[in-house]
Amino acid sequence: MSTTARSALARSYRTERVVVTIVGLLAVFAGAAALVVGFGWLGRLRAQAPVADPIVMDWLAGNQAISRIGAVLLGLLLLALGLGFVIRSLRPEEHPDIELDHTTAKSLRVTASAIAHAVQADVEQLDGVSRARARIVGDRRRPALRLNLWLREDSDVKTVWRELDSVLGRTKDCLGVSALPTAVRIELAAAQRQRVR
Repeated sequence: MSTTARSALARSYRTERVVVTIVGLLAVFAGAAALVVGFGWLGRLRAQAPVADPIVMDWLAGNQAISRIGAVLLGLLLLALGLGFVIRSLRPEEHPDIELDHTTAKSLRVTASAIAHAVQADVEQLDGVSRARARIVGDRRRPALRLNLWLREDSDVKTVWRELDSVLGRTKDCLGVSALPTAVRIELAAAQRQRVR
């Protein structure tokens, strides 16, 4: 699966993954450095030395006001970064509107719900599709489409897939985008239950 197609599957957590990866790597390197020094591979003297440098500790003890202000500022900075990270992670997923015309003084914008309803109505006309649901996700520069299809019991999946490809091609042409990553989820309708009398 390509990277662009993954954007249609789920909400992008790229920033969260990068931050967690960097923090994890820093923790691994710090732990590895502590093990190397603790085992004495860099010399016995370093292994027996205190973790906090005595010169730094003497300076901090001599300048308590500056130390406390620095500690408070560092704590506030970490608090702000943490809250920003949490707020970004919890915000709702974007459903971008798409601008079709940038040349005129007044731009022509199509809402995400209008695009989704149009695609849904077009897909529901396909032979074998009982119902469909579409959603535009991502951002304005790189929109993606999520499409859920419910097929009737007697439908031919290959035919539906071929016709769906033409619907998606028309959608790309109408929106004026070169690529529209799409995640398609197909469900087959359950067979009608027969009552035994």
